[in-house]
Amino acid sequence: MILVTGATGHFGNATINFLLEKGVEAKRISALVRNEQSVDEFKKKGVKTLIGDYNNYNSLATAFVGVEKLLLVSGSDLMNRTAQHLNVINAAKEAGVKHMIYTSFQRRNESENSPLGIVAQSHIQTEKSLKESGIDYTILKNNLYMDFLPGFIGEKVAETGVIFVPAENGKVSAVLRSEMAEATANILVTDSHIGKEYDFTNTTAVTYHDIAKTVSEALEKPINYISPSVEEYGKTLASQGVPAEVIGIFSSFAVAQAQGELDKESTDLEKLLGRRPTTVQEFLGKLYTANL
Repeated sequence: MILVTGATGHFGNATINFLLEKGVEAKRISALVRNEQSVDEFKKKGVKTLIGDYNNYNSLATAFVGVEKLLLVSGSDLMNRTAQHLNVINAAKEAGVKHMIYTSFQRRNESENSPLGIVAQSHIQTEKSLKESGIDYTILKNNLYMDFLPGFIGEKVAETGVIFVPAENGKVSAVLRSEMAEATANILVTDSHIGKEYDFTNTTAVTYHDIAKTVSEALEKPINYISPSVEEYGKTLASQGVPAEVIGIFSSFAVAQAQGELDKESTDLEKLLGRRPTTVQEFLGKLYTANL
């Protein structure tokens, strides 16, 4: 039995769909959901649903009984995520889960002064706890979702002609979330990934100068890239009504890109997919051409 946590989220849901596409019988897949309201979607696919909450250890221990492979999609509650993930790991160990796959994150700097400190420590602690648990593991070090790049570029870029983000000359090796999910499904259906850590990054990293050029060509108008200070960036977003929490996340990832945290080129994803991942240029070119 394969169990996917975070099944109602984009990553978990996409992984389940890819498992079905790859011929895994629906009865061999379980989707972990937090409430009964989410059950119908999976019943239509024939996928079993189990009720469980990262905050409720007993619900997890019950849900994990009989599970052989478990995909732990990292939680979004940054303040409580470490404790939640430990609940999952400990419950999986108690239930006898044989293999866990964990969606972690790409980084170079693991110290407290990392620009991604807001997200880093829970991932680092989860990886450590998983390795110490005795459960066979596979760790996926996810780069930035390519799907999020339009948020950094700005929804009014066609009007302003400017990409305004404090990433300096740093590079990012973003990947489509759907392609990460497809590669994860490939890991779940095969048995050669125990003890492996994969860099879910693209084969080529790009700067925002590159991104501006791609968007400019797609929109057929000049697009300039400006890298402001973090303070100016924050004030500008705040003046546009962006919540402080969102500003903090975007600023952290922008600074991380400036410092090379996401500048990692790898063929891991290409090998797992059996093809070259979609490039940033391909994704943005198609997206902004469609918006003409």
